[in-house]
Amino acid sequence: MYYKFSSFTQKLVGAAPVEAYSPQQGFRPFSNPEAPPPIYATPTKLPGDSARSKYVLKNRVPELQKLFQKNDGVPVHLKRGFPDRLLYRTTMALSVGGTIYCIIALYMAAQPRKNG
Repeated sequence: MYYKFSSFTQKLVGAAPVEAYSPQQGFRPFSNPEAPPPIYATPTKLPGDSARSKYVLKNRVPELQKLFQKNDGVPVHLKRGFPDRLLYRTTMALSVGGTIYCIIALYMAAQPRKNG
């Protein structure tokens, strides 16, 4: 089967052998030997650039390992002091409050509605 390019649908469509080849429809000659200009004029930075050190943080893993593995009787989730205690207490208060709210909502939903 023969095909030709349809300028209306921008796809290949079936065609008769005579229609399939026409010199006007063929490939256009390559007229621009120069490469197109780059989209981004600034070069990308390589991993070894000195600017990278500005964004790299100090590795704190060994310090945190020493802190969390210390045998001082404090639970792991409270080892970092006041911020951990604040988060723990806030979480517990929200959990208890949510449980109480759910129990009250279930109690109210279980009561029959008064028609009046």
